[in-house]
Amino acid sequence: MNTQKPVVLITGCSSGIGLALAREFAAAGCRIVATARKPDTIRQLQGETTVTMQLDITDPGSIKRCISSALKQEGHIDILVNNAGYGLMGPMVETPPEEMRRQFETNVIGALALSQAVAPGMIERRSGRIVNISSVSGVLTSAFAGPYCASKAALNAVSDALRLELAPFGIRVITVQPGAIASNFGNRAAESLLERHGKPSPYAPIAEFVNGRAEYSQKNPTGADDFARRMVKKVLAKNPPPLIRIGRESVKLPLVKWLLPVRISDRLIAKTFGLDRL
Repeated sequence: MNTQKPVVLITGCSSGIGLALAREFAAAGCRIVATARKPDTIRQLQGETTVTMQLDITDPGSIKRCISSALKQEGHIDILVNNAGYGLMGPMVETPPEEMRRQFETNVIGALALSQAVAPGMIERRSGRIVNISSVSGVLTSAFAGPYCASKAALNAVSDALRLELAPFGIRVITVQPGAIASNFGNRAAESLLERHGKPSPYAPIAEFVNGRAEYSQKNPTGADDFARRMVKKVLAKNPPPLIRIGRESVKLPLVKWLLPVRISDRLIAKTFGLDRL
């Protein structure tokens, strides 16, 4: 990896974690390719060390154009940060299959497609880093966030496979599992619930808990700038860790998964999200 001025391509830079990461990598002396589905939302990032590009990670043509432009302008990509994603919330039995497919297309397939697009150049140089922003929700599943949790669990597995398979070529694959980080995540997750309001549901008696799940991660969250500082320092280290956990509950939730019997953790989650009231 070019340790002088590494070129970092980051997806989903319009707000929250992606925006904070673009600024922090730039402050650390990197060259930044900041991307977003809507270029107008990242225009403020354009500068001496940062170029902005349009990228829809669910569109193969958009991926091809973005990577081609980035390579033409920067010559190579040292670090890919797969950050773009969203949270689909609600009861699993009420989640339309087409929405579930869209969740996986964005959170899993999109990240894999970007990784496949940058891997040939990294393999040729026998150097590079792929950073997948997952979640502790992919370790411990909670009620009313099944689609999101499932997509992050899948991304964790994809990252594990990539890490093993790309290691012989000098490529480091790093999985980041944030806890509660300040972002627009809750607002966007709530939008998916609003689209289904008005339909009869067996969960109607605890609707406040179903709706509240979208905002759960935004209760006393770790600041995005603080998260970015800590993450960038670890990613740019000479020997970066394969797994990074930062943010409120980023350690607690995996411990609940590993240490408590399933029946006990199920009861805790059921109480937290009102399922014991049905």
